Amino acid sequence: MKFAAVLKRDAPSRGGDISLIVCVCLMVVFGCVMIYSASSYVGKVQYGDSFYFVKKQVLGAVAGGALMVFFCFFPYKKLEKFRYIAIAVAVVLLALVFVPGVGVTNYGATRWIGFGGLTIQPSEIAKYAFALFAAAYFSKNAKKVRTVRGVLPVLGVGALLCVLVILEPNMSITMCLGMLMLALVFLSGANLKTFAIILVPCILAVPALIIAEPYRLQRLSAFLDPWSSPQDEGYQLIQSLYALGGGGLFGVGLFNSAQKYRFLPFAESDFILSVMGEELGFFGLLIFFAACAFIVWRGLRIARRCADRFGYLLAAGFTLVYGIQVVVNALVVSGTIPPTGLPLPLISSGNTSLVITMASMGVLYNISRGQGSPRPVNIKSARAV
Repeated sequence: MKFAAVLKRDAPSRGGDISLIVCVCLMVVFGCVMIYSASSYVGKVQYGDSFYFVKKQVLGAVAGGALMVFFCFFPYKKLEKFRYIAIAVAVVLLALVFVPGVGVTNYGATRWIGFGGLTIQPSEIAKYAFALFAAAYFSKNAKKVRTVRGVLPVLGVGALLCVLVILEPNMSITMCLGMLMLALVFLSGANLKTFAIILVPCILAVPALIIAEPYRLQRLSAFLDPWSSPQDEGYQLIQSLYALGGGGLFGVGLFNSAQKYRFLPFAESDFILSVMGEELGFFGLLIFFAACAFIVWRGLRIARRCADRFGYLLAAGFTLVYGIQVVVNALVVSGTIPPTGLPLPLISSGNTSLVITMASMGVLYNISRGQGSPRPVNIKSARAV
């Protein structure tokens, strides 16, 4: 059955999903406000400028906005031609992390490459490069996904990226890549037997990776009982819980966080959600997560409405990158899973994540252009493509 026959459409419309772009822009502005709140003290003390981190974020927002506008009108089908280039660039950038003088090390992890005053986090690029490659491969090899052998190219590329990322080390992005790979294999139409054969080794790899590095075992121990090492491995999680608990239902008020005064490490980046919880409270976080869910819903809706297989998988993949990262960050900050470094998309300080995420949202908008209202999709038929 051809994919176009599965997703039947009515007459197309000329406009795209403008509500998605509006929501993304509002999230970026909100992120800048929260970065100022979380980093103003550290910026003033460490760099002599309370707007230090905000200025960097605004530059990233401008660059990301330009790319988002570009991809809003760049025909997404042409991206299929760049699948090998995207993966090659991602692999080269990830490899450059280990080159002395190029790779930048912070807090025992080498996750960035530096060119003058510019730093790039290649793992953020790798996630979207993989989503593009997988969407292109599965769109051209629809029948092959029914066997393990048929999905091996995607698994091989995903495994290569995961190995390079885990060597940095970066467990959180490795997990995000793994979940993205499994999700795209499932959405491509792989049967349950093939999916199970792939899923089991992936699940077994998680405890193996934790055992392989002593620091991961220490983090796991701190996660299980953070108060057993309140000044060491458990410190960050305890401070995060203090922030979330201190916010109560309605928060202490914007700009009034106490944890940002160097009690909570990485308050402007990986743990900015803790500051949000402290200042805006439980209901503030509910509104924020509703906005995140709206972006995910619109992205998956765009995927469902797309009449061609490549656009469907590309929209689903880009949406899942965003959604998975939001969920993992929230689980880390709340102490549901062991602590690990991972930015909150569109909110955390960090230009690589911001720019590439905004660009991906432009691609989603482009896919949404010209879509009409589809008839209800038969899920079983769609997976049998």
